[in-house]
Amino acid sequence: MKDAFKRFLRNKAAAGGALFLLMVVILAIIGPILHPSSPWDMASSPLQWPGDDPAFPLGTDMLGRDVLAGMLHGARISLSIGLIATAVSLVVGIFVGALSGYYGGWIDSALMRVTEVVQTIPAFLLCIVLVVAFKPSLFTIVAAIAISSWPAVARLVRGEVLSLRQRDFVMAAQTVGMSDRRILFTQILPSALPPVIVMGSLMVATAILVEAGLSFLGLSDPNVMTWGVIIGAGRDALAEAWYLAALPGLAITLTVMSLNLVGEGINDALNPRMRDR
Repeated sequence: MKDAFKRFLRNKAAAGGALFLLMVVILAIIGPILHPSSPWDMASSPLQWPGDDPAFPLGTDMLGRDVLAGMLHGARISLSIGLIATAVSLVVGIFVGALSGYYGGWIDSALMRVTEVVQTIPAFLLCIVLVVAFKPSLFTIVAAIAISSWPAVARLVRGEVLSLRQRDFVMAAQTVGMSDRRILFTQILPSALPPVIVMGSLMVATAILVEAGLSFLGLSDPNVMTWGVIIGAGRDALAEAWYLAALPGLAITLTVMSLNLVGEGINDALNPRMRDR
């Protein structure tokens, strides 16, 4: 892992992406301290452009709310949605994929048929249906993203487990009498995790984009401020105040790009074929 970390740092693009993500995380944590007031408060006159008033560096929206306060508070929620939805997807996907790949037979067939059924529905469309059916809220958005995302993880983990379960170290563990659960969780899964980690970093980016898309369509929690909510609120004023959608859109773009760079950097660092390059 130490060598992998060194290889990751030698990748300038990945290191730059990680540095930007660290900055976003720090701002998300200290945002409520920098702007303790609620991002929903009408702080000034509406539609002030960035730079018009030093007290509001990023301007105000149609209701006179501080855009900077919304960006800082929204960063925490947007990142939290991405991380929590990804964590749930990884847990479900790893569990399903590990059982399917290790035991095979009817267990594999049953779990893969369920996985295929979920994958036949476009992910974003499935999120829209679930959020509309159970009413927009932070919980339903996270749950919808997680439900639409876990099949890809399950198929990846299944493939890794299938390739690892016939290795010599697994057969040696079976010979000494290790239980299936211990072999699976202490011998196979640790070796199968590197590609899952890479996928997880990309899934966080996808979850942030999905949440922004849902918010743009008006399917967001009305009581929670996110970057997507700011974009959705600014869609009706694109002609006279395009900055309302451009600023959070730029934040999402840079964050997603950084996550992709970090994912590629992790893949290169953990890939044995890249060690000699």
